[in-house]
Parts: sequence; C-alpha cells; structure tokens
Amino acid sequence: MSEDQPTMAPGLIQAFNPEESEEPMDGRRRGKGQDDPIMNLRSWTPKTRLGNAVMAGQIVTFEQALASNLPIREVEVVDALIPNLEDEIIKVNMVQRMTDSGRRVRFNVMACVGNKDGYVGLGMAKAKEVSQAIRKAITAAKLNIISVQRGNGSWESSMGPGTSVPFKINGRSASTRVTLMPAAKGKGLVIGETGKKVLDLAGITDVLSRTKGQTRTTINYAAATFNALKNLNTTRISNQQREKLYINKGRMFE
Repeated sequence: MSEDQPTMAPGLIQAFNPEESEEPMDGRRRGKGQDDPIMNLRSWTPKTRLGNAVMAGQIVTFEQALASNLPIREVEVVDALIPNLEDEIIKVNMVQRMTDSGRRVRFNVMACVGNKDGYVGLGMAKAKEVSQAIRKAITAAKLNIISVQRGNGSWESSMGPGTSVPFKINGRSASTRVTLMPAAKGKGLVIGETGKKVLDLAGITDVLSRTKGQTRTTINYAAATFNALKNLNTTRISNQQREKLYINKGRMFE
C-alpha cells in the first residue's frame, strides 16, 4: 500500500479521533446521541464480509466497496466510507386506517442523503412515530446511495470539472417524468423545489429540466429525479466522450 493511501476509512478516523471531526453549523440536521453516526461507529461490530473488510482497513473508499461486488447491508459501512452525510426530509405523510380496534395511524417518510460531492441516496420507511420513521428512512437512503456522474455537456460550458449532467437523461416514477439537460456553469438548478433538494445533495449545481405528469406528487417527483441520476450510470460512454465532456463519477479529486 502506498504512503498516500489511507489505512483506515475516513469515518473511522473521525470516530476514533474526535478532535478532528468538528462540523460546521450550516443548518442541516445532525445526529446527536444515539443517532450520531460517528458515535455509533465506535461501538460498531461488523456482521458482513464488507463490514469486516472496512473495519480491517482493506476497503477505505466507497469506490473500492462498489468494486468488491459485495452487497452493502450495514449502514455503518456507508457512514465509515462517506462521513458527514447531510440529510433532507422530502415528505412526511400520515396514513390512517380504520380497524376493528379503532383508527390506526402510521407515518410514511421519504428522506434523501448526500455529501454534495457526487453521492446521493433516496429511501422511504413507515413507522408508528414520526421520529422512528425518519430514522428508518435515512437508514434506507444510506443503503440505497449511488455515485453520480457529472460533466460539462452544455455547448456553453468551458473547460474544467463538470457541475452539471454530462448529457440529456430521463427518469420516471409512476406517472411523473423528469428530463435533466446539461447547463452552463452559473445557470443554477432550473427545476422544482423537490428536484433541487435531490440534485443539491448530489453535488449538481447547474441543470436544465423538463417535467411531465403529476409533478405535484412530491414523492414521485423526487423518485423520478433520483432515477434520472441512476440512469446516468447505466449509459455507455467511451473514453473519448468522457474526456470531451469532462465526466467525473463520484467525488471531485483536486
């Protein structure tokens, strides 16, 4: 292993070196107490092959975890490889059902997580209490995290790292259709508020969009935007196109 290669996952470094894990107060939700991911890593006992490899220092980046082809079944794996994830609650629905014993109330929550630098996840969960549903939704989003391809696909773009999508891509969820199109740097996110939350956590700062269907359905709108980002990874791209559009997958390495 080279000298520049870390010997421990970044989240584990923060967990066992708390003086180096100070976070800026930017208004985002942060876990505290038993919900703090960094605190949970200190008492983490891996139960899967991937978890044992991360704890042993054999896998220290999310890219290596994906290359191992091992399923991510422990949320601590994501917390260790991608620390300081920010989360956003997309929608909280109260579902009522009438039973023989009375009215049954449950909560359905959709949450989105990301590091604003090439990784984003979306998840949903149900529970009897709102706080429990939120925790379960954030956990589901972390286990569903993906790497995002960014590039300069707009004819107005100049040379340099991409801040938009590299090419036009479509996403769908139920009746909602979302089309993401490349935009020049400085254009901003020309999309609805729900789509902005997902793209912002993914690290995309400039994009043009077109939508169809029931876009007022917040859950489907967010899922369609996430599906479009996921479809970027399934599109075949040649090395020549990758260099021409300055495509980068995952984190931006400077």
